[in-house]
Amino acid sequence: MSNAQMAVQRLLGPRDPFPYGTVNLDVASPFLLICDHAGNAVPQALGSLGLPREELDRHIGIDIGALPVALSLAARLEAPLLYQRYSRLVIDTNRQAHAADSIPAVSDGTVVPANASLSEADRALRRSEIHEPYHAAIEESILTAKAAGRPPIIVSIHSYTPELRSRQEDRPWPVALMFADDGRFGLRVKAALEAAGEGPVGINEPYAVNLDKDYSIPVHAHGHGLPYVEFEIRQDLIATPGAAEEWACKLAHCLDAALAAYRGDAA
Repeated sequence: MSNAQMAVQRLLGPRDPFPYGTVNLDVASPFLLICDHAGNAVPQALGSLGLPREELDRHIGIDIGALPVALSLAARLEAPLLYQRYSRLVIDTNRQAHAADSIPAVSDGTVVPANASLSEADRALRRSEIHEPYHAAIEESILTAKAAGRPPIIVSIHSYTPELRSRQEDRPWPVALMFADDGRFGLRVKAALEAAGEGPVGINEPYAVNLDKDYSIPVHAHGHGLPYVEFEIRQDLIATPGAAEEWACKLAHCLDAALAAYRGDAA
């Protein structure tokens, strides 16, 4: 293949979804919501990644219930939301390029055939057409809000499976919060959740923000010095539209309470 041919090579075609979706982008809000693993689309050029549909539909392919929660939360808080449409098995938009699971060859015991022996050009194509546009949009939203004198609080919505295939471990928390070494807003969310009787609340478990390998919070929150909280909601609790709506209502109340406490402490 010539350099000219390589230059025009594309991953996403006219029938593929745009990499990310948005809600309420023009709304002034103290919050900016993001949802990194909202979808499980796969570019037509990659087929099904060599996987049956049920694998793309389980937690390795999508954060089950996260997008319905995020959409409802955006409506309830009247806050902007940016969410990513492609499966984390195509490329994980919450990982740095050097992270081993940025494009996983194996995920929770499932081998992903299309991700084996990828060239650097293949990896770069997925990154440039899916990962980079999504994060450029988040960055633009942050810069716009800061220019208007209202630097946002970043709220990242994820969900986690109650049970892994590859190993056994207790995962008892209905909801968990991640905030690495910056708990100035996350600890107030924890207090609000516990006051509402939503415990036990996991703190930096079953996952934690990895400032070296993760992308969204290290780059957009820590990178701008912004307060933030990253939610992990147990997937079996938000697997239906009604359950997702119920949890969005709970989180909206707790975020409002945390915001009032945060602003009160800063006054």
